[in-house]
Amino acid sequence: MKPHRQEISQKKQIPKNQSPQKQFFWAVVYIAILFMLFFPYLPGFNNAESKISWQQFESEIISRKAVERINIVNKEEAEIFIKPDFASDPYFKKVFDTKIKGQLNPGPHYKITIGSLESFERKMDEAQKNIPITQKIPITYSNTSNWFWNIFGWLFPLLLIFYLWRIMFRKYAGMGGQSNGNSIFNFGKSNALMVAHEESRITFEDVAGLEEAELEVREIVEFLKNPKQFTRLGAKIPKGILLVGPPGTGKTLLAKAVAGEAKVPFFIISGSEFVEMFVGVGAARVRDLFKQAKEKVPCIVFIDELDAIGRTRGKGAFFSGANDEREGTLNQLLTEMDGFSSNSGVIVLAATNRADVLDPALLRPGRFDRHIYLELPNLREREAIFNVHLRPLVLDNNIDIPFLAAQTPGFSGADIANICNEAALIAARRKADAVGKMDFLDAIDRIVAGLEKKSKIISPEEKKIIAYHEAGHALVSTLLKHVDPIVKVSIIPRGKTLGASWYLPEEKQLRNKTTFIEHLCSGLAGRAAEDIMFGDVSTGALDDLEKVTKEAYTMVVYYGFNKKIGNVSFYDSSGQRDMSIQKPYSEETGRMIDEEVRILVNSCYERSKNLLERNKESLSKIADLLFKKEVIYKDDIDRILGKKHEKNNIHRVGEKTY
Repeated sequence: MKPHRQEISQKKQIPKNQSPQKQFFWAVVYIAILFMLFFPYLPGFNNAESKISWQQFESEIISRKAVERINIVNKEEAEIFIKPDFASDPYFKKVFDTKIKGQLNPGPHYKITIGSLESFERKMDEAQKNIPITQKIPITYSNTSNWFWNIFGWLFPLLLIFYLWRIMFRKYAGMGGQSNGNSIFNFGKSNALMVAHEESRITFEDVAGLEEAELEVREIVEFLKNPKQFTRLGAKIPKGILLVGPPGTGKTLLAKAVAGEAKVPFFIISGSEFVEMFVGVGAARVRDLFKQAKEKVPCIVFIDELDAIGRTRGKGAFFSGANDEREGTLNQLLTEMDGFSSNSGVIVLAATNRADVLDPALLRPGRFDRHIYLELPNLREREAIFNVHLRPLVLDNNIDIPFLAAQTPGFSGADIANICNEAALIAARRKADAVGKMDFLDAIDRIVAGLEKKSKIISPEEKKIIAYHEAGHALVSTLLKHVDPIVKVSIIPRGKTLGASWYLPEEKQLRNKTTFIEHLCSGLAGRAAEDIMFGDVSTGALDDLEKVTKEAYTMVVYYGFNKKIGNVSFYDSSGQRDMSIQKPYSEETGRMIDEEVRILVNSCYERSKNLLERNKESLSKIADLLFKKEVIYKDDIDRILGKKHEKNNIHRVGEKTY
């Protein structure tokens, strides 16, 4: 989408070549630089003098009594003048030569850099200690300054300041007072991007998997198209609509579709663009934004990442200090949203993934009084999203969209778009004519587990440990009823992992205590298999232990699955404790929680170990097959176990990494 502003047409008329003023300025700069570089080499500047050391001066010049006089300049440098009588001396002939015939160089003929004046005078006295006072070399002192550098030192900063001032002034004047907020004169101007209705090409056809949310926002579109249908009955359209959901679920895309369907001007701005280092700029930009919006009614104002300015006032001040500027911006936004009439035609859309930190005054009726929650898409919605993103791809005839949707539970719309693009890149890399099913599977593996590391060197001993570790996960997951069905097991290194077990999680809304416990057993099965087969454990269970520990604490602290702790939950859905320095329970309760978590994890570990001990032969067969083939599937495990394990036929990704 291109911004619809008058400035763009004006900028296109500006020629690519620089203006005459700019060319003149840079010409002056170049001449000045060249003059500074070649100034020491100009005729008459150097006068053919040469730098010498004190040893040369004492042994070659003073010893010959050739010095007429010495002039010390600025207590830093000694200028040596040679007597004209020595002009014919071969040693001094070169310093007397000049480009003008018939004239001798008047000097200075040599120069000496002196460390300090006292040291130089002391050396001169020692060199002339046997010479009578009347015959000693006369020494004079002078202070000189370089007029060029003196003038340049105060003139150049003035010219630079004048040039910068002209740039800023011309920028402001050339825009006719209109600004994108980048000029020093326009900090209070809103830099929202306005998209005209004829330039918005995204419609609800480009949005998939958000049927419920579409129904909510279609009412807004109908109001903008035909407001009398609602106002004639006295109805009031919501002033603000807040889109809430995890990243990548399509909040911004849905807002663009609303603008495309309504065919009205659409202002887009991010919440962070209101905040500047200058006090009062955020509030001024809010005022200017709504001023522009009221001039374009009916229109939509979309504020992305609203939590950048909409956080609860006073929250976190103990840690971050006072934040009057951000709170002033929020206060101005509250005033503007509740200040215009209900039928003014300005509707505010906003998106955030942190609705729990927003100020309550922002969420009350009359401001953002309609909240639309966007969740991660389910199986049917993922199919619709795949249909949208597969349109521009050249596909094989064997592409099964329901199968791809089943392979991606928990994926957002942005994740699915990334999978489609990655699959196309993989197909192009192998120079295929179309994107096939295997390309999509490889893309999913790469996005979830990382790039396959074929160059990583793994010894046979390490490979055997990894095989038994992953075989332990696979066997326990297959034997336990409430663990997600397994798809495949791999010991091919990917990303930071050396092996992985891939699962087929069911899309359930509720999980019971038994499911949690069996999931912990499955997570600890890899370490248990190492302990049984090798009598020792490795560092490979780090990722498993991290996930198991977090899940165990969740069971005890949040879900009330522990009898000793009781039916209490320390979960805070409002997010008020995000910046808290205290836990919501006492130290005694904290020690009790730690002990119960430790007991829970140990009991699950012993359960996994006992289960593997009873099926040790099957564990060895699975590990041997995995060591040989590197990748095995559910059918291979079922053949080893000698029976078909019926589990829900829903596909994919919940992995335990080694």
